[in-house]
Amino acid sequence: MEWKDRSSAITCYLPEGAAPDKNAVAELYQMTELEETLDRLATVPGFFGKKTPRIERIILTPDFHKGAGIPIGTVMMTKGFAVPQAMGNDINCGMRFYTTNLSEDKIREKLPELTRKIRHIFFEGGRQIPMTGRQREALFCHGLEGLLETHQDGKRSGLWRYYDPKIQERWLSRTVFRGSLQADDTEGLEDFIGSYDQQSYDDQIGTIGGGNHFLEVQRVAEIYDGQTANAWNLKKGSVVVMLHAGSLTIGHHSGLLNRQICQDIYPAWLAHPDNRIYPIPEDCTVHNAWNRFWSVSANAANFGFANRLFLGFMIQDVFADALGACEMELLYDAPHNYIWKKQIDGEDCFVHRKGACCAGGYDEMEGTEFACYGEPVMIPGSMGSSSYLLRGLGTADALWSASHGAGRRKSRGDAVKGNDEAFRAFMEHFHVITPIDPDRTDLKGRADILKKWEESIRAEAPYAYKDINEVIAVHTAHDMAAPVARMEPVFTVKS
Repeated sequence: MEWKDRSSAITCYLPEGAAPDKNAVAELYQMTELEETLDRLATVPGFFGKKTPRIERIILTPDFHKGAGIPIGTVMMTKGFAVPQAMGNDINCGMRFYTTNLSEDKIREKLPELTRKIRHIFFEGGRQIPMTGRQREALFCHGLEGLLETHQDGKRSGLWRYYDPKIQERWLSRTVFRGSLQADDTEGLEDFIGSYDQQSYDDQIGTIGGGNHFLEVQRVAEIYDGQTANAWNLKKGSVVVMLHAGSLTIGHHSGLLNRQICQDIYPAWLAHPDNRIYPIPEDCTVHNAWNRFWSVSANAANFGFANRLFLGFMIQDVFADALGACEMELLYDAPHNYIWKKQIDGEDCFVHRKGACCAGGYDEMEGTEFACYGEPVMIPGSMGSSSYLLRGLGTADALWSASHGAGRRKSRGDAVKGNDEAFRAFMEHFHVITPIDPDRTDLKGRADILKKWEESIRAEAPYAYKDINEVIAVHTAHDMAAPVARMEPVFTVKS
């Protein structure tokens, strides 16, 4: 379906017969009041320089649902300006996907031991990721390339023993932006960086995060595209690892700072937008705002890439300890929340994605090892349901984008009140590892703790989300992305 709102066209891709969530639609229309803000700012001489600000197009992916100010599943292309809020505060929340040589039978045989080790390393202080201030600064300013240059500071202690520079250099080409966005500064992050030469620990790197973030070990249940699957080292029955995590408090810090940058350049005599959504002009030189915005955003995005890298090392450490040495090969790492600069007909455009995958086709992947197949697109279902790996088809009408998940059907509050029978049936067939072990004897009398634990699981249970198969069908019908494989969970790790 297509909605028209002044100069912008809004295309909504939804499962057949599905109506968009009313709250999400209301939030969307509130967001499009940005057009009025642009009109007001266009009356301020020189605010947009010589460029005419314009929202070129908005598309809504099949997992479209209410967010916070801007709906999840919104992709917006603009000219002459960017909107920091249109990538959300969890900057570079994204997906990372590994193939492995592991056996599902061996994993299930060792599941109790794996569960104990996962709780220790993920939730009980067992992760060992020492970093010097020099490494953190290199990470914030240069991303994964910065870590590659400074990895020797890790002295192969803790999880650094899994860091092989030759492998990491090869994996850069399998990471969007090479996992390395360039920043001029580390604004507001000086205390976090710490002493330049001294190793120290922080409580952020190697953290899954809350909400719908997860690490999941999966079995490849079906192959739809044998040629692509073979090239991507996927076989039916093989074990893969999919993880979804972002930039945590670093992203929150950068999101707030970007909002302040936009407010600081907003003319004092103009009425502020009712929706509190602020643009930043491409030609803006006031307070060096444009460069600061990209630098601040790069800091958080780079941290997000590194966070997912170390989460991969953490599960590799668990496997190595419980199952022996194993191979984990990165297929792809891609953000859901960021802003891409794209040239179209000689003009710079800015493609904002909030809760949406990049799904480039052959042209977008030219010069990479994915040029013959399209960009890997990872779309997880709800916790306990199937997930899909697809290849992007580079569809311009869909702004080269795809869903980042199934999308919520119920709010977290409503899901907590979900059907007891459905919840119990779900838990009987699903193994989820959380910080709390509900079977611990010392928790048997703690109804308060167990109630909170159950509510956190209920909030992410399958009945809270749309049917992932219907969501995938929309991508196929509209040539957004083509299915390569379907995976089923072996176990899931959630904070």
